[in-house]
Amino acid sequence: MTNTVDPTPDEPVIRVQSVDKIFTLRHTRSIKEYVVWTVKGRKGELSQTFKALNNVSISIGSGESVGLLGLNGSGKSTLLKLISGVMQPDAGDVQIKGLVAGLIEVGAGFHPDLTGRENVYLNGAILGMSEEEIERKFDDIVAFSEIEKFIDTEVKFYSSGMFLRLAFSVAIHSQPDIFLVDEILAVGDEPFQRKCLDRIRELKAAGQTLVVVSHDLRRIQEICDRGIVLRQGEVVLDGTIAEAVDLLHQGA
Repeated sequence: MTNTVDPTPDEPVIRVQSVDKIFTLRHTRSIKEYVVWTVKGRKGELSQTFKALNNVSISIGSGESVGLLGLNGSGKSTLLKLISGVMQPDAGDVQIKGLVAGLIEVGAGFHPDLTGRENVYLNGAILGMSEEEIERKFDDIVAFSEIEKFIDTEVKFYSSGMFLRLAFSVAIHSQPDIFLVDEILAVGDEPFQRKCLDRIRELKAAGQTLVVVSHDLRRIQEICDRGIVLRQGEVVLDGTIAEAVDLLHQGA
């Protein structure tokens, strides 16, 4: 289960204890195959389970900047979603202290039939901002996103880059205690990526806790001081970001 409690000095703001996460993979078969398998009593073989995380335990302190690294399928994005509360563990416990925001999936929390303006208020509320706070920051949110001309357009007509700009801008202005980012550096044009990096560095300098997933090892070294490497759902290294990147270069 995931629990959110008030932060206490000198205690971790993120505590993941003995966490497992299991997914069921279903295989698509023809109607003929399905009937034959069912008649033979082999219905269960149409699906199998995949253990994305296996007995994972990590602890992250206030103000730390941590990169979750690993090859595709290693479990890093799944772990980030458990920390965010988007997913719940099948075993173990996740405890979070403070307000959490960030970008786990582009467009998450946005309604496609609402305008950008309406989605700013919707997403801001989801992230814990009051209506008064959203109104006060609205112009800054829109200005940062650089989509002023489209703010009253339904977001279903937005490109992925426009989605990202607005979603990141709302999240960054919610002033969270913990900021989570999954592959934001791989989306959007280069000037906006630099703008996002600069704002993330500002958060780091201000002492906010950062947890970042990215395949861009050069940039993650610019942001993070600590690296956690996962392989096949297990933590294989928890050390400096330099040590983590070195392990990835060796083919972890």
